[in-house]
Amino acid sequence: MSVDIDISGLRPERVSVVPSPLAELSMALHALAEPGHHPGLQGWVTGVTARLDSHLADRMCEADFLWRTTFSDLFLPYAGIPGRAALPGATLAEDMDLLDKLSDEQFVDAALEFTCATCYSTPGPTALSDAGVRGRALELAAARGPRQLRFTERLLADPPRTRAWLRQFLQDCDEAFFADAWSRLRHQLAADARHKTDLLRRRGLAEALAAVSPAVTLDETKDRIVVDKLGEGRTATGDGGLLLVPTSLGWPHLMVLHRHGWQPVLHYPVASPELSAPPSLEQLTLRMTALSHPVRMRICRHLARSAYTTSELAQAHGMTAPEISRHLGVLKKAGLITTRRRGRYVLHQMDVTAVARLGSDFLEGILR
Repeated sequence: MSVDIDISGLRPERVSVVPSPLAELSMALHALAEPGHHPGLQGWVTGVTARLDSHLADRMCEADFLWRTTFSDLFLPYAGIPGRAALPGATLAEDMDLLDKLSDEQFVDAALEFTCATCYSTPGPTALSDAGVRGRALELAAARGPRQLRFTERLLADPPRTRAWLRQFLQDCDEAFFADAWSRLRHQLAADARHKTDLLRRRGLAEALAAVSPAVTLDETKDRIVVDKLGEGRTATGDGGLLLVPTSLGWPHLMVLHRHGWQPVLHYPVASPELSAPPSLEQLTLRMTALSHPVRMRICRHLARSAYTTSELAQAHGMTAPEISRHLGVLKKAGLITTRRRGRYVLHQMDVTAVARLGSDFLEGILR
């Protein structure tokens, strides 16, 4: 599974790497709503939560589904500007001015993404223009809960009022905690943007994408970017550009905006030196499947303690050597064991580091 971006005809100068204050604010709101996704931000989350005004905290709950369960495209509004070439603003106010330029239809459809009621990567009727889509959105919002239903009713009845509410809310968040965070983060994001831009100019798109994330690759034979995610989607740059937006607060989330008619955006976490590259989703699936078999689990119990030959494992488990070899082959293909030769014997042992990382790799994979 993957999200693919068709880049046929994309000119190098139409690829831009630019930080976005509004996108980073959305990541800050997400971290506050889902601190379990971001163990490295626990101290920051605790500090912000402790001094947060209770009225603002209540308002955060009114529409937290825009940044808790989904990452609404409202926080990447420049992608929806006609011409598909707009860039993020230098300040939060400039980003919010771009948000104001979205049509009511764009705003409402992006805000209703959490309901999955409208078409995302294909054209279709909007909730403001089609009674059927509108009814379906209300039905799905009601299934999510009363807060979601109230928000959806207000959004559909009076989009300008909801837009004004959101802008005021974002301004209040900026004053309460984000301005201080952005004053520190923007330097790191600007440095990362310069580095990726330099890679683009000197070494090309493939190397720049590889530096963005191991999960992002360029398939030059098909003129497409492939993002390894637990989901499927397609988009194309067409006559527009491609935008790369770094985030300091977003790990492990790697988002791809592939809304129909909008400029494609890769919203990627700035790499931390202590984080090793995660396995692909295919490799992760192989590992979990390999460990799901009871015989292989028992074999792993031995291999975690010491190195064994195939014959020794066969004797210990009352199985034939070919049977053991087949199980070892599955474990080796999944990258869970290593082998080494000692004289005429081949010894197998568990890669404890790979197995220990499996839980965090799984979470990174599904949250990516």
